[in-house]
Amino acid sequence: MTHLRVKMLEELQRRNYSHRTAKMYLRIVGEFAEHFHRSPDKLGPEHIRQYQVHLFQVKKLAPTSVAQCTSALRFFYVKTLRRHLLAEHIPFPKLRKQLPTVLSREEVARLIDSASNLYHRTLLMTLYSTGMRRAELCRLKVSDIDSRRMMIRIQQGKGSRDREVPLSPKLLESLRAYCVG
Repeated sequence: MTHLRVKMLEELQRRNYSHRTAKMYLRIVGEFAEHFHRSPDKLGPEHIRQYQVHLFQVKKLAPTSVAQCTSALRFFYVKTLRRHLLAEHIPFPKLRKQLPTVLSREEVARLIDSASNLYHRTLLMTLYSTGMRRAELCRLKVSDIDSRRMMIRIQQGKGSRDREVPLSPKLLESLRAYCVG
């Protein structure tokens, strides 16, 4: 592992970035350096501009993917190398704001009723009712459900954050039916 990779990894760890983010940022900076066949500390804003153009025009990446690369490069130059680059030197691509698709009550009912058994029905209801992520649902324990306060505690969610979400009476009924059944 090169000195720069070690230094960047240490900076990522100091700031408590997730393992996945650190791995991705290191990969992105490595690909950037490989593209120019030079060490990334020998490259500057013009190289970043050329690389962003390459990502859009040649690799045909979506703006969100280019934004991810931009975040990694900004981190490397500003946090790891402590270069005082201005935001306009490493601009983020403009992202389209897209509204989420919201299902009607009937569509939600059809989706939940399509479950083949009580277990799948309860999983779908929990995901829809709470808005939790799949990985969060996989870690959910009975002790995380507070029926007295009508809350569900989600531990170590995205970004290793804990949070609480409301527990609907209908979901509580379904959870009890599943646990008893």
